[in-house]
Amino acid sequence: MQAAKTRYVEIACKSVLNRVRGMPFEWSINPYRGCAHRCVFCYARRTHTFYDLDGRDDWGSTIFVKLNAAEVVRRELASPSWSGCEVAIGTATDPYQAAEARYGITRAILIELARARTPAHLITRSPSIVRDVDVLQRLARAGGISVCFSLPTLDADLARAVEPTVAPPAQRLAALRRLASAGIRTGVAIAPVLPYLSDGVEQLRAVYAAAAQAGASFAWTSVLNLGEVARDSYAAFLREAHPELGERYAALYRGRYASAAYAREVEARARVARRGIAFEPPEGIVAQPARLQLSLL
Repeated sequence: MQAAKTRYVEIACKSVLNRVRGMPFEWSINPYRGCAHRCVFCYARRTHTFYDLDGRDDWGSTIFVKLNAAEVVRRELASPSWSGCEVAIGTATDPYQAAEARYGITRAILIELARARTPAHLITRSPSIVRDVDVLQRLARAGGISVCFSLPTLDADLARAVEPTVAPPAQRLAALRRLASAGIRTGVAIAPVLPYLSDGVEQLRAVYAAAAQAGASFAWTSVLNLGEVARDSYAAFLREAHPELGERYAALYRGRYASAAYAREVEARARVARRGIAFEPPEGIVAQPARLQLSLL
């Protein structure tokens, strides 16, 4: 089925910095609302329902663009009350989805973060981030920046099925290599790990190895969660592509999260998969642990 045409709705926002609670970060920025990537597992789909929109269909076809975001964030960062905390970018929408090529909202925000010497962590699935290597370098020097590519699998066919409009895994790895070679601290999130589809030791190891070879400074995993709208969207994908897994998923997901036993099993597999693979950043990047672990699940 052909995807609906994307509609961009230009809006003015009153605030850009969002206070976050119960997460490993205190502040977030999302330059857009909605995401044209249309990932079948995206937890953020539910946010469209807050505005009387359909999280399954409208999520990828109706994108709200925060036209004045850079102006607003400059004012917020200049406030005497701003403490200079690290900011997470892209927690509920990809900051480098197709709209960014047209509007440049993310680039403008990064410029303001660099101006204010505010550290940031950005997560994306898009190789188009390489357009902004100059601004990322500026922010790396001024406040600090780490970029995380979400890379659930190296299987191009599976990736296309679950991330319909996202660039293939190989292109994301090439972008990672480009940023790492430019001195940007970069890594991968094997997120989400899809039960029975991408959770094997060899599958996980393949991603770890490819990331390390490309110059990644870090890597982490996160198991698929299925809350509200995401559950419906992912169920539709399973019915069409993997109907044989329906009962297994029903048993595994009694609620939003997979069983604790399965989560522990994936952690164990990830440890095995990572054995012997060293993440050694290219010269010029300071090796340090990731301060934030984010995912677009």
